[in-house]
Amino acid sequence: MAAVPTQVRQRGGGARSGSATMRRRQTLAAWGFALPFMVLFLVFMAGPVLASLTMSFTDFTSRDLRNPLAINFVGLENYTKLLSDDRFLRSTFNTLYFVVVGIPLTMGIALAVAVALNSGINRFRTVFRVGFYTPVVTSIVAVAVVWRFLLQPESGLLNTVLGWVGIDGPNWLQSTTWAMPSLIAMASWRNMGTLMVIFLAGLQTIPTELHEAAMVDGAGAWRRFRSITLPLLRPTLLLGAVLMGVGYLQFFEEPFVMTKGGPLDRTLSVAYFTYNQFGFGNYSYAAAASYLLFLAIVVVTLMQFRLLRSRT
Repeated sequence: MAAVPTQVRQRGGGARSGSATMRRRQTLAAWGFALPFMVLFLVFMAGPVLASLTMSFTDFTSRDLRNPLAINFVGLENYTKLLSDDRFLRSTFNTLYFVVVGIPLTMGIALAVAVALNSGINRFRTVFRVGFYTPVVTSIVAVAVVWRFLLQPESGLLNTVLGWVGIDGPNWLQSTTWAMPSLIAMASWRNMGTLMVIFLAGLQTIPTELHEAAMVDGAGAWRRFRSITLPLLRPTLLLGAVLMGVGYLQFFEEPFVMTKGGPLDRTLSVAYFTYNQFGFGNYSYAAAASYLLFLAIVVVTLMQFRLLRSRT
């Protein structure tokens, strides 16, 4: 076997060395571009998350701000205390009620509107899209003012309309029975536009040939919707369910603006309970409540993936 000339070997070694140097420079440049984000992430995201997680295992309160060395490690005491706290258990029940009723209601209305816009309304489709999406980008304060006017017990529009047919409407926001359904109705109206846009995009990806073939075979509108639209829309439904699940489990603005958690804690959510505990100076207790809420979000999201993921 002929020997490789020394000049050729040196040239090959130089090329490999140059390539390695170039890769190192590219790696350093990549780390240089990523470094500002990493610093911001560590300082403003990962750092506070780890600090709050550590805090949840201590007895840290507002009294300890001047003397941080007085903080004691209490293990799972905050978590066990939460599970026996009547107000926290009430807020947990309220949150589950809001989620179990609110998500199907919001998704059902949004899907019905999206189907109507996709098939039956062509001329003014853009106008309807803007109209239904407007509440999403509207300030919660403006939404609260409108809904408070609608739900006024004496002069509200809803009770006025009910009075026309002989029904004496309740004091919606001060009723232990109707306060939470009122917030659910407002949240569904406000968030329906987001799901409508997502579902409409999903519907437009379904080939029309499938519906045309089913119509030739004699399938009606409901059969086509159940056998073609829903199965092909499953990934989109999963996205919508996860988005609404994460948002509704953290619902805070609705009771904060409309009812302050009342009446008799019937609209107190876990997020609002956590906010109150932080305001009371019970920092470690609030941190523990927030991590229980985080755990609930993870569990609900996994359940949604299991129920709605594509079966292929």
